Amino acid sequence: MLKKTLLLATALIGFLALPALAAPAAPPPPALPAPKILVINRGQILQFSKVGQDIGRQVQAMANQAKADMAAQSRALQAEGQALQQQIAILAPDAKQKKIDAFQAKEQALQLAAQRKEAEIQGGVDVAQRTVAAALEPILNGLMQQRGANLILDKSAVVFANSSAFDVTQAAIDQLNQKISSIKVTLAAPAAPPPAPGR
Repeated sequence: MLKKTLLLATALIGFLALPALAAPAAPPPPALPAPKILVINRGQILQFSKVGQDIGRQVQAMANQAKADMAAQSRALQAEGQALQQQIAILAPDAKQKKIDAFQAKEQALQLAAQRKEAEIQGGVDVAQRTVAAALEPILNGLMQQRGANLILDKSAVVFANSSAFDVTQAAIDQLNQKISSIKVTLAAPAAPPPAPGR
């Protein structure tokens, strides 16, 4: 009886397994293309291209001018502070506090003006760099097509490479130099930070 039950159970399991075996196999997933990688160094492109050097010269001139302006205002404020120190000795306490508060407000305003100028210069740099990136994009696409690549990485993301043959930085610089050699950098408000998640 036990032998008969086992045979029946085996036949039943075999019968239940038949539809699964008879179902057509799912097609294999399409093969992904093998990565063919090129490498660029964006820092070098900005440093050594004509347009990058032009941006650097303009920014340096802006920074020097801002520094000179702030230094002149700072010297004037320092002279005012020395005069104030002589005055407050003979002023009544409430008048003394008003003078001190007004002077500290001027100091704070000067600091804020320096920070704002620095942010505006950086905003101008950001706008200029975005313009360079837009000019560089079709150049990089062309280099990918010429070299049969499907991916470009910045050199900062590459841990190790056993050849410099993948590096197309100089080719990108050469083509960028032919396309654009200068951009006018203007003061600009810095880009607003993205909103915090969940807001």
